[in-house]
Amino acid sequence: MGTMEVIRELPTNAEGKYVLSLGNFDGVHLGHKRLLRGGLEVARAKGLELAILLFEPHPMQVLFPESFIGFLTTKEKQMEIFEEIGVNRVYLLPFTEEIAAIPPEQFVRDFLLSMGVEHVVVGFNYSFGAKGKGTPEDLQTFGHEYGFEVSILQPQVLEGMVISSTATRKALLDGNVQLAKEFLGRPHCIVGKVVKGEQRGRQLGYPTANLQIQEGLLIPKRGVYAVWAWIDNQKVPGMMNIGMKPTFHKEYMLTVEVHFFDFHGDLYGKELTIYLEEKIRDECKFASKEELIKQLGLDAKKARDLLNQNLQE
Repeated sequence: MGTMEVIRELPTNAEGKYVLSLGNFDGVHLGHKRLLRGGLEVARAKGLELAILLFEPHPMQVLFPESFIGFLTTKEKQMEIFEEIGVNRVYLLPFTEEIAAIPPEQFVRDFLLSMGVEHVVVGFNYSFGAKGKGTPEDLQTFGHEYGFEVSILQPQVLEGMVISSTATRKALLDGNVQLAKEFLGRPHCIVGKVVKGEQRGRQLGYPTANLQIQEGLLIPKRGVYAVWAWIDNQKVPGMMNIGMKPTFHKEYMLTVEVHFFDFHGDLYGKELTIYLEEKIRDECKFASKEELIKQLGLDAKKARDLLNQNLQE
């Protein structure tokens, strides 16, 4: 695997010929991976390198800030997966309202041609240019005109459901982390830094790492989850609570806390990646502290049982 290059500005003239996989790639789910591997196959057959084009911030953040509900992956994780698959270069370019207003044909000329594309691989629902008016079929028409080929891939389907970032987000907001795992081909993860919390978990007999989630990441539905993390090169099981502490507060900010089983160590200031395996229950308000402690015991047992098998793998 060669070293992947990340380029943050558009070349003024083509530096070579490339196969380009086009998409937003948030989550890098199984549908995205198929798009990338499809591009890689074409690139290898033609003896070319594979490139992808990404915009930052995500176009949805610029165009529909009020309806953007969060990212599925950190930029670091995205890049890691791209490199694992075999992408040679990533064009990571700034997205502005001016770029959003460029008509489809101008987008092809200004971006694709200046990148030196010889072949483009897109999904069936890819849109580009002002107001997303450009379709994959339009791209094929422009390809005929400007001298590049276009492959359109049909949707990746799982049990009758089209795998997409939207479907993955919905699964997580519904608390269905198992379905999200099937869409992604790996457990969904959230990344955060351990900060000081109320330290109430300690009083309840379940000390927790209070996480400040990386800005912009989607936080799944409130509730208790069976999770694990790599800590000091060890796979450590635990249970995570996402919620507003209704037993102790009338109103409180959303918090994400993880209690790790059989772990003793100082985690303050560490950045942790938490892998979600299964949701155990919804958030609920308890009549007393004792009732909550009893439930936490049941949660811990269930989480241990669920994770036991996974951690043996």
